[in-house]
Amino acid sequence: MKTSMTNRRSLLVLLFLLASWIIFMAFQNSTEFWTALKLPVSLHQWNFIMKSSCPEVPLSPVASPAETDVRIKEIVRKLDQLFPPRPFTHLNSTTSAAHSRATVLNPRDTYCRGDQLDILLEVRDHWGRRKEHGGDFLRARMSSPALQAGASGKVRDFDNGSYLVSFTLFWEGRVSLSLLLIHPSEGASALWRARNQGYDRVVFTGQFASGSSRVNADCALVLNSSSELCQYLDAQDQEAFYCVRPQHVPCAALTHMHSKNKDVSYLNKQERSLFERSNVGVEIMKNFNTINVSKCNKQTVPMKKKCKLGMTSTIPSGHVWKGTWIPTSCNLTPIKMDECLRGKFVYLMGDSTIRQWMEYFTKAINTLKSVDLHESGKFQHQLAVDLGRNINIQWQKHGYPLIGSLTYSVKEIEYITRAIDRTGGDKNTIIVISLGQHFRPFPIDVFIRRTLNVHKAVQRLFLRSPDTVVIIKAENIREMYNDVERFGDFHGYIQNLVMKDIFRDLNVGIIDAWDITIAYGANNVHPPESVVRNQINILLNYIC
Repeated sequence: MKTSMTNRRSLLVLLFLLASWIIFMAFQNSTEFWTALKLPVSLHQWNFIMKSSCPEVPLSPVASPAETDVRIKEIVRKLDQLFPPRPFTHLNSTTSAAHSRATVLNPRDTYCRGDQLDILLEVRDHWGRRKEHGGDFLRARMSSPALQAGASGKVRDFDNGSYLVSFTLFWEGRVSLSLLLIHPSEGASALWRARNQGYDRVVFTGQFASGSSRVNADCALVLNSSSELCQYLDAQDQEAFYCVRPQHVPCAALTHMHSKNKDVSYLNKQERSLFERSNVGVEIMKNFNTINVSKCNKQTVPMKKKCKLGMTSTIPSGHVWKGTWIPTSCNLTPIKMDECLRGKFVYLMGDSTIRQWMEYFTKAINTLKSVDLHESGKFQHQLAVDLGRNINIQWQKHGYPLIGSLTYSVKEIEYITRAIDRTGGDKNTIIVISLGQHFRPFPIDVFIRRTLNVHKAVQRLFLRSPDTVVIIKAENIREMYNDVERFGDFHGYIQNLVMKDIFRDLNVGIIDAWDITIAYGANNVHPPESVVRNQINILLNYIC
């Protein structure tokens, strides 16, 4: 009996040691261990255990570089299908605004507020021949300048030379309709092809500190040089920027940067003719009369729900009335800014269009005081605080590529993903991200990679702090005739599609600045203060 007990104890000890060894080896090789097991993990189980409203995101949002590359290729393939090659032999064979025909479907003398007005557009070339494919880059807008009212129209491409252009008649009064041929399909196709051919439309010059003097060197996202290069690599997200290393100067001595446009084009002479001022943004419906919209004694429109995070945006997403933005699917209310932001930490991250928000906050809240962070240059980090209300607002630039003809400091530059990763986050933390304008001159994979990496950083943030508020501000439209190959709105339109597609699965707020600036007719990369104010009012409604 005693022998049997001893043997049993020995067996238990052996089993314990074996189990301990297995656990030890599992932790030593945790990645291989979990990969080999491929255990399914239910997100709903995670939410139940944590007893939280954690957004539905994967538990391991850090994708490998290979997975990111695959996703980039998938998105580019979809875009290639949207903008297939449209070669042309003569300018006259391209889409003509003057020869195209727009017909109102079911026309009336008077329309009712809330009605939809549909227009069938049949595009033709300069010889008057009917086009057999779509792909024209169009912009539809309705407006009543006397009422300070405007809205975008919805364009549906049937890919056979015809389009359905729809306007929702949001207000009463006399309404003017506009349908612009921004670029013919041949131009859009040429821009898409040219965009992805080179990284050198903008060139960068880095300044390195060398004792009491400075040494300049060429820098870029991609450098074809036989010289020794400095690589500024974000190893986690595989994003890199390069400079030619100056002789006898360490790479860490890079302090400043500026850029300039390079006289290079990937369009041929015939294609470039499509982007002369007279061929860009041509009105198709020149001879359309204004239409009359009445109330028509319709029933009162039911109250809409308050705007909140995660709501699906419609097309159009809203309209401007008496200078105020009114969303289509939800209700905005006037909010006292300084009280809404009490106790809040607001991070504004991105380009100068979100820096405009910083400037507006400091102007609108007179108790908000700027803090000197002892930085210099155009893109210096900005911080403003209101100690009485415990408000903290800061703006920081995104990482390379950052275009600026004026010299700016890169001593403190970092990618938005790293800034998000070092943010603890909570219900009083608001992060607003704006990317796009500085990416337009470069192949689309640069923007896609950055957007995917920001998406993953937001996923990680939501895992540790699910009640953090994250807002994505889309791109503004900008000057229509300025440097189309480098900075045209066609590139911004594509990036807007990419951004919405990538972030559609996260519980973030989207401020559709693209649609808002079209509605206002604000063809300026930095729109007027009234537009900025209305963008910020959407933010305030999301958080208060």
